[in-house]
Amino acid sequence: MICYGPTVLDLAEELVDAYAEVFSAPPWNEGEEGAERFHGRLRSAADRPGFRAVLAQSPQGIDGFAIARLTPKTLPDTPLYAKVAAQLGPRRVAELLVGALELDELAVRRHARPQGVGRSLLTELAADAPSGRAWVAMARRAERAVASYRRLGWHEAEPLPHCANEIIVFLSPKHPSAVAA
Repeated sequence: MICYGPTVLDLAEELVDAYAEVFSAPPWNEGEEGAERFHGRLRSAADRPGFRAVLAQSPQGIDGFAIARLTPKTLPDTPLYAKVAAQLGPRRVAELLVGALELDELAVRRHARPQGVGRSLLTELAADAPSGRAWVAMARRAERAVASYRRLGWHEAEPLPHCANEIIVFLSPKHPSAVAA
């Protein structure tokens, strides 16, 4: 199921519950405050251009979700985007990321992971990406997540020389720059 824009807010409580379950575990170890911050980010992100949420549901409720939006021409002034820009430089940010679908969150409850829910969510989300251009930034320390993205065919955008930091920028399998690599 795909929700576009603010319609996702009808499911906010269930999404926050799934988020809290997933991100309270290592390596994130987020507590109740992390879930509250996610709720706030969800409310503000739902109005952003290109916002969409892909949901995996079962009789148990929401088993997982992926949330994305289009990357604006000017990256927001946050520490994460500063690290992304430092790694890639302005020309590559514009070429690889601006106007692309940016994965903001992927959360899959433990009981749904063996069923391939994460793979399904990413596939469905990336299928809706403009010209196949989707990307995600994540912490290098999230080793299991990093390994999962690689296993699913996502490719690391090579950092500029001597500019790698604690963030990895992955391009979706159908991203034109990943396909050409």
